[in-house]
Amino acid sequence: MIHSVCLLLFSRNLLDLDTFSKSDPSRRLQDREGELGFGRTEVIDNTLNPDFVRKFVLDYFFEEKQNLRFDVYNVDSKTNISKPDFLGQAFLALGEVIGGQGSRVERTLTGVPGKKCGTILLTAEELSNCRDIATMQLCANKLDKKDFFGKSDPFLVFYRSNEDGTFTICHKTEVVKNTLNPVWQPFSIPVRALCNGDYDRTVKIDVYDWDRDGSHDFIGEFTTSYRELSKAQNQFTVYEVLNPRKKCKKKKYVNSGTVTLLSFSVDSEFTFVDYIKGGTQLNFTVAIDFTASNGNPLQPTSLHYMSPYQLSAYAMALKAVGEIIQDYDSDKLFPAYGFGAKLPPEGRISHQFPLNNNDEDPNCAGIEGVLESYFQSLRTVQLYGPTYFAPVINQVARAAAKISDGSQYYVLLIITDGVISDMTQTKEAIVSASSLPMSIIIVGVGPAMFEAMEELDGDDVRVSSRGRYAERDIVQFVPFRDYVDRSGNQVLSMARLAKDVLAEIPEQLLSYMRTRDIQPRPPPPANPSPIPAPEQP
Repeated sequence: MIHSVCLLLFSRNLLDLDTFSKSDPSRRLQDREGELGFGRTEVIDNTLNPDFVRKFVLDYFFEEKQNLRFDVYNVDSKTNISKPDFLGQAFLALGEVIGGQGSRVERTLTGVPGKKCGTILLTAEELSNCRDIATMQLCANKLDKKDFFGKSDPFLVFYRSNEDGTFTICHKTEVVKNTLNPVWQPFSIPVRALCNGDYDRTVKIDVYDWDRDGSHDFIGEFTTSYRELSKAQNQFTVYEVLNPRKKCKKKKYVNSGTVTLLSFSVDSEFTFVDYIKGGTQLNFTVAIDFTASNGNPLQPTSLHYMSPYQLSAYAMALKAVGEIIQDYDSDKLFPAYGFGAKLPPEGRISHQFPLNNNDEDPNCAGIEGVLESYFQSLRTVQLYGPTYFAPVINQVARAAAKISDGSQYYVLLIITDGVISDMTQTKEAIVSASSLPMSIIIVGVGPAMFEAMEELDGDDVRVSSRGRYAERDIVQFVPFRDYVDRSGNQVLSMARLAKDVLAEIPEQLLSYMRTRDIQPRPPPPANPSPIPAPEQP
């Protein structure tokens, strides 16, 4: 779901390029590649420590790497506005700001050779309407009969209007069978999903008669807005359901029934950003499949082949997911394991060996450290088997079980090529882990069908073991081949993969917090650094 954040900008100790006064700084924000300019701040005269008033509002997506570039200029007078003096620049991701302590981060400005350019400070604030949840209930009266041998099986489809005039589905009600006067169950929907924060934006509702074969019959439609819906807090609102085709054909056509908004209320819920800003850390753990079915790593046909020209599917999956999650982990230390290999020197088979060969401390420094340890393991261990998931899931679950106060949330990435050999134990491990602050991402590489993996992804049917069902859906599975760019663009492939596999993490974190009634901690004060005192002569 879209969230909008507001960036506040400050600078300290900027480069002074004016002879008889201080610089007059202004800042320009654009994306990392410079293709999209978000705008400029105002110019602040005669200071090296500006606190800019203008804010930048950006859409924030946890599952995307949103790279930004900040350029700082000295705009000295009207004569050089078109060619201002460059004072420095900084590169960072929006996730680094959100994931910083109190959603605040400081970066050194660079770009002027041989000069200290000062620092840039950024603070992110989530816009208030991101947290509003609307709850409503509707009923209908005298809808058109669509079924030959019965009445109708009506349901509603809600659409949010877009800037280009198109519509996007944002909610479907349940089907109420065999009635022309249905009463639907109350439902909740984020206000951002309903109208993207624009209270007067059109909301279209279609009324359908459900058919088993999926060819649902259109009964009619009506439009409203969030502002109009909110009036139902004080009174019922009745909408005429109109079918444009019928209206054109029949002169005496009145409507195809009516829909009544019985109740509407708005509450504020805590968001993912609230917890991150309050100090919740994402702890990222990696587990990589070292079974023999991957093929000899020295051969180009192997899924682990270390080509000098491009990353393997394993390395791409690791890099795609890890580079986003690492923005939300303050120490950037990631436990990394392998499974299904024979270890030197005695040839012992292991299903949770540390990639850095350190049993006491399996942490690797950053995603680059994980990749380096992964490549080193490929050179030293023997790929073997079978494929066991349960040991590494239980390993992470033991760590997650120690901290249940909401300050830590664990994300386990498993990258594999084949069929699970311990399905029963894996299901049991997932069911047990579903009550912990933990999510599991499984990326399948290679040509296998992965039917068992689909069974572990509880989107449709919750995973169960020995009659016990998972408390929450904590598993997201995707086959990597679905995201590979046909032109061979690895950056695009990784972006597509990360966007899909990480999209559920914020809601999974929130579901854990809600079930445990854990509220986010108040963020630390987000004041800028104090302005340095002037140097004494």
